[in-house]
Amino acid sequence: MLKKILVVLAVLAAGSAQAAPVSMLNPVPYADGSIIAGKIKSECKIEVQLAEAIKREAAAVGREVAFVPAPLSDVPGEALKLEIADAVSDGNAWIGHHKSVTVRGALLRDGAQVATFVARRNSRGGMWGAYKGSCSVLDRTVNAVGEDIAAWLAAPKDGATLGDLE
Repeated sequence: MLKKILVVLAVLAAGSAQAAPVSMLNPVPYADGSIIAGKIKSECKIEVQLAEAIKREAAAVGREVAFVPAPLSDVPGEALKLEIADAVSDGNAWIGHHKSVTVRGALLRDGAQVATFVARRNSRGGMWGAYKGSCSVLDRTVNAVGEDIAAWLAAPKDGATLGDLE
C-alpha cells in the first residue's frame, strides 16, 4: 500500500514539474528591421491577438502560458521568445485577400536557448472571405499560427518549420 502511494506521489510530482508555466511577452514584438505596413500595426493589433491565441491554444494541449513584462532572459524556467518577422496584407474583400504572418521563436530554459522554429500562415479569407475586413483575415492567420506554436510547445523540436512552411 505504501509503495502504491509513493508511486502516485511520484507521478503527481512529475506532472506538476511539467506543468510549470511558460513565460512570454504580450504583446509579441515585431522583429527589428522588419518592414510591416503601418496600417497593420495601427489597426489590426496582431501582436496582442497572437499572444492570446498562443496562451489559449497552449492550454488546450496542457501547457500554461504566463505573460510577463520583464526581459525573457531574466525569467527562470521556460520562456517562449517570439517576434513577428513579417506580416502581409495585400488585397481586399472585392479583389480577394492575400494575408500572411510569419513568426520566429525560441524556447529558453533559464535563459539558454534550447529549440527554435519559424511559423507562417497564409489566408485568402476562407469561407465568406469577401465579407471580411483585412484585420479579420489577419486574425485568422495569427490564430492558426498560435495553434501551430502551441502544438510545437507541447513537443519542441529545434529548427522546426510550422504551418504553411511545412
